[in-house]
Amino acid sequence: MSFITLGLIVLAIFGTPLFIIIGGAAFANFHYVIGIHPATLFTDFYRLTTMPVFVAIPLFIFSGYLLAESRVPEKMLRFTNSLLGWMPGGLCLAALIACSIFTAFTGASAITIVAIGTLLYPAFIKENYPESFTLGLITTSGSLGTLFMPCLPLILYGVIASQQAPLNVENMFVAGLIPGILLLVLLWIYSFFFAIKYTQKKKFLFSEIVASVKDIVWELPLPFFIIGGILGGLFSAPEAAAVTVIYLFLVEMFITRDMTVTKLIGVIKNSMIMNGSILIIVGMALGLTDVFVTLSIPDKLFAIISAHVTNKYAFLFLLNIFLVFVGMAMDIFSACAVVVPIVVPIALKYNIDPIHLGIIFLTNLELGFLTPPVGMSLFISSIKFNKSFPAIVKSVVPFVIILVVGLVLITYIPELSLYLLKFTSQKELINPTDLL
Repeated sequence: MSFITLGLIVLAIFGTPLFIIIGGAAFANFHYVIGIHPATLFTDFYRLTTMPVFVAIPLFIFSGYLLAESRVPEKMLRFTNSLLGWMPGGLCLAALIACSIFTAFTGASAITIVAIGTLLYPAFIKENYPESFTLGLITTSGSLGTLFMPCLPLILYGVIASQQAPLNVENMFVAGLIPGILLLVLLWIYSFFFAIKYTQKKKFLFSEIVASVKDIVWELPLPFFIIGGILGGLFSAPEAAAVTVIYLFLVEMFITRDMTVTKLIGVIKNSMIMNGSILIIVGMALGLTDVFVTLSIPDKLFAIISAHVTNKYAFLFLLNIFLVFVGMAMDIFSACAVVVPIVVPIALKYNIDPIHLGIIFLTNLELGFLTPPVGMSLFISSIKFNKSFPAIVKSVVPFVIILVVGLVLITYIPELSLYLLKFTSQKELINPTDLL
């Protein structure tokens, strides 16, 4: 077993795909430690694919790629800028909102930076914003939609955490709304002072609003319909995903005709590659979760931690530090697969609601997009805008500080995450002590 562990570590160092590392660890523990046939791991794939919520993942991925390959990024930015661009800092707010909505549907900051950042960069430079501020805002905005429904990380956390706590994806969708808006507002307040200093007030043009609404009239109702439907309990996440993908397909193919058959083939191919990657990682992660539960690893870790940390607020502080380092070393999907099965049972013992924990977890990993050495958004911006990596890192520092302030508020004010759940029909709030 020691030899296998060393081998897996060496493979990880040399960049072996994550699912092989996770699957290898699960197989080895099943066979050598637990004494169960490793083929048991394959039952986790069946358990995963029979979860009702799982169908939402490929559908939302497909809809995200449909949006990315159409004219929606351009139309969305034009619409938000026509509504808000006349305000001081209006372009900044328009950028934050457009990027948040786009990331929520695509689930990937890289796509947002490439699709919308290309349009934003010349617009900000034209309005005399400093280049460093512009790069920092665009890079940060790429990950800002992580907490908004129907973003993929919310679904993944809900799927994995539901193995140890009775929560569902709809809970996560609702819980992320206020924290997501909080982060957006904090970033806009900071941007507001740059706008006053460097830009001039623009005229309000009603004609431009009318023109932009006509341009996006078919796509505009979708976010409101999905959010309203889920908040009102009209449909579940899989049903919302099905409605989204059918509606977008019909609109982009046959009404606006922004999607061609050639583009559609590429969308199908790329979205299914992404879906297959997530499926195999999460399937292996569920197997590793079985290992953790069977070997009582969370209980043993809790015994060690509780001997030194008796206060849940101190635990949350240490958890945030730990998750920051996780975000620096792993991408958001890998972190969900590996870390959630360990963290959730320990947090429950500290009487932390698993839904609140999920928002804390994802806010930390949102920061991970902006922190080296992995920091995917940093690399994408560096390549996209042909700037050095240190220059991009320097540009996001003020925004990271603001996000950290938001993280502290989200961590220690659980009502930010849990308040809206009182008004939905999805579920009553969980008392974590009832789960132990």
